[in-house]
Amino acid sequence: MNLNTLGFNETLQTAFQPYKEQALVPGRISLEHKRIYRVLTEHGELLGEVTGKMRHEAEGRGDFPAVGDWVAVQARPEEQKATIHAILPRFSKFSRKAAGLTTEEQIVATNVNTVFLVNALNHDFNLRRLERYLLMAYESGANPVIILSKADLCDDVDQKISDVEGVAFGVPVHAVSVESGTGLEELQHYLGEGQTVALLGSSGVGKSTLVNHFYGAEVLKTNEVREEDSRGRHTTTHRELLVMESGGVLIDTPGMRELQLWEADDSVGQSFQDIESLSSRCRFNDCSHQNEPGCAVREGLADGTLDAGRYQSYVKLQRELAFLARKEDQRLANAERAKWKKIAGDRTRVHRK
Repeated sequence: MNLNTLGFNETLQTAFQPYKEQALVPGRISLEHKRIYRVLTEHGELLGEVTGKMRHEAEGRGDFPAVGDWVAVQARPEEQKATIHAILPRFSKFSRKAAGLTTEEQIVATNVNTVFLVNALNHDFNLRRLERYLLMAYESGANPVIILSKADLCDDVDQKISDVEGVAFGVPVHAVSVESGTGLEELQHYLGEGQTVALLGSSGVGKSTLVNHFYGAEVLKTNEVREEDSRGRHTTTHRELLVMESGGVLIDTPGMRELQLWEADDSVGQSFQDIESLSSRCRFNDCSHQNEPGCAVREGLADGTLDAGRYQSYVKLQRELAFLARKEDQRLANAERAKWKKIAGDRTRVHRK
């Protein structure tokens, strides 16, 4: 298997050099299932597990391999197995808060050059959800591209594109239809050799259909959506990395209707440039946009230059991130206490011996 096709570049080669001296080989995670990994290497596809040391030192999910990761492995090609010793530095990482009550990171995909944010042009079209995906994309370090799928089902494509451009400043927007073949050629240049593209979007927007089109075969199962609300069932149940004949790499992800952010503080200003620009023109630097005189944000809401729904989305995201930051601070404090408690316990046992 040609590692350059998978995206193994000079930067990664430099990062791998210390592991090469340990007789390890590089590989890329293409599938993860309950801490068992499918790893693509120069020896082909191997089934991998992390070392006991790596498992012991991991402080959370983010310390385990994820789909898209480059790893250093001890390969046993005669058994078609491998032992994963380390994760190479990630140049991009998509994370969200894991489902449930705990504050824990769930990595969706790593080492992605471009992310296709897929939104269907049917009843499921949702600008507020797209804003959340944009925040996730900006924070990841990858380049966002918005794909408006199922264009054949929409009578006002130009208006929808205009609506999207109003919340996604400077982001490429492509309206496509696999059914009619519209707009698909424009996406090919994102899938050059060594390039990795991840597809994100809710269930039923057509991510798996796009993957099958680019792959040239039905490698992923697809389902019909319900006509009454355009919602689909979760066709993709896991993240998977697929290598295209063109040399590009695609990562399909499960549909995420409820996207709970993990971190995006640094990207809010980039995603909500219009609101941040208005805020900078308020009379007071610490304006809360409530009752202060000379509030440019309230003036924008009053004269219609700022959409009320967009502003409420901005406020909701700010509150969500603030809450998450507080929970994360508490989690880190608890983890620190647990670490020192363990160290103290180990010292006590050694002293008794």
